[in-house]
Amino acid sequence: MRLARLVTAIATLMLAPLAHAQGVALTPTEGDYIARDFTFRSGEKLAELRLHYTTLGTPHRNAKGEIDNAVLILHGTGGDGKSFFRPQFADVLFAPGGLLDPAKYFIILRDGIGHGKSSKPSDGLRMAFPKYDYDDMVAADHALLTKGLGVKRARLIMGTSMGCMHSFVWGETYPEFMDALMPLACQPTAIAGRNRVWRKLLMDGITSDPAWQGGNYTTQPEAGLRTAESMLLLAGGAPIVMQQQYPTREAADAYAESYVATNIKAVDANDLLYQVASSRNYDPSAGLEKIKAPLVWVNSADDFINPPELGLAEQFIPRLKTGRYVLIPASKESRGHGTHTWAALWKDELAALLTRSERR
Repeated sequence: MRLARLVTAIATLMLAPLAHAQGVALTPTEGDYIARDFTFRSGEKLAELRLHYTTLGTPHRNAKGEIDNAVLILHGTGGDGKSFFRPQFADVLFAPGGLLDPAKYFIILRDGIGHGKSSKPSDGLRMAFPKYDYDDMVAADHALLTKGLGVKRARLIMGTSMGCMHSFVWGETYPEFMDALMPLACQPTAIAGRNRVWRKLLMDGITSDPAWQGGNYTTQPEAGLRTAESMLLLAGGAPIVMQQQYPTREAADAYAESYVATNIKAVDANDLLYQVASSRNYDPSAGLEKIKAPLVWVNSADDFINPPELGLAEQFIPRLKTGRYVLIPASKESRGHGTHTWAALWKDELAALLTRSERR
């Protein structure tokens, strides 16, 4: 299991306190947009780049005939658009009368490059697949919205984890494209320190496994994937929840072994390597003043990946002139890095953002 699925799995361990699953009835529509002759920042090209997407709701057009109710929601590393159908997110936001009710909004849930049903290394190219990065992913998403779905401006762009970082890239690269931004669980700066260390250990674990064979393996490199899944488990873990669920050495050991053994069966080594490596040159810190849209940036105090003690928010938020920073305290209700998907914890901030960014 990769990071986005991992943090959701851990967070779901104690579902009852926050999510009262209503079983929201969703009617998704799926499609594929083909970006032809797509050129990556590396100079590599794909004759056909497939971007898979799922939508909820119906486009509404204003007096000029332009779609004015599009909401783009961006998933985390290893996830896909349907990650947001889980009850702790969907039952809170997509419910009738909810903040992102599909009866009001045209919601776009795409699978980023290298993820889900979009083009990825495991389709056949393996390590010959273009070495995409976050700028490539955002450029491809922009093409999907503008050329594929006819969206010239988004009512809201929000994202979790990797999608959080993409939100900052969106805000700088296309500052006039959105009415509002809501990045959840990331930092707007280069990935360094412990955050880079665990990613490097994960990637090295895969590539140092003799079975990897430069990416041309005949069977998945199991030892490398065990290292990778172990790192993901720690990075995405919710400490208070896990302490409650596994209060003894035996319980913790059994969970760790069962988890890794089960989830190495659900991942392709090349796909995972590319997904984690795509963050290598992310660093929007120099251009934060380019962001014009009202923004709410949310992190949680128990996030291993984005620990608040680094003081990065205090450094960057003064430069986000339309921004507000929110730190959710660690508690029995928070979910570590996965707090980003527990909408009950931050939905009031989203409501306020939608109100202050409303088009006049």
